[in-house]
Amino acid sequence: MLTLPPKVTPRAFERLAEIGAAAQGKALRIAVEGGGCSGFQYEIDLDEPKDDDLILSDKGETVVIDSMSLPFLTDAVIDFSEELIGARFVIQNPNASSSCGCGTSFAM
Repeated sequence: MLTLPPKVTPRAFERLAEIGAAAQGKALRIAVEGGGCSGFQYEIDLDEPKDDDLILSDKGETVVIDSMSLPFLTDAVIDFSEELIGARFVIQNPNASSSCGCGTSFAM
């Protein structure tokens, strides 16, 4: 079965540029950890890249995913959403069998 690495939308990279992440020497870190109301949860933070990270870059901005989280994010899309309830980075994950209402917790 062919698996593809996660993709980052231009809108997500644009938001990172607005934040000034690269100017701070930071990247957007996407990680998956145990917990949350559905079994797994996304951790999204600004952090420095590490040696074992998958690095996704465009226009000087960087998103990193650690090697332990990568299998959970195969074929996922990392985007930025602005809605009435707020603005945030979101992950569209085809591997998740269900997710909670807040969008940060999911089950496999």
